[in-house]
Amino acid sequence: MEKKEAKPNKKKELPVWAKYMGLSFQLFGVIGFGTWFGWWIQQKSEMKFPLWILIFSFLSIILAFYQLWVSMKQDR
Repeated sequence: MEKKEAKPNKKKELPVWAKYMGLSFQLFGVIGFGTWFGWWIQQKSEMKFPLWILIFSFLSIILAFYQLWVSMKQDR
């Protein structure tokens, strides 16, 4: 009988820098989309005060940092 060596079950993971580089683009995209959407609504409403830009910018920043927190929590 041949003895089979047990190979460790290693998943190929991305380097840490690559993972967080991708996350930075995701954060940039979420914040950029939220700001653009606020600007688009602002143009449709014809208000002078940039209320919609502020609301959607801050909401997108909160959402982006929540995604960052969840991602970093999974790394533990």
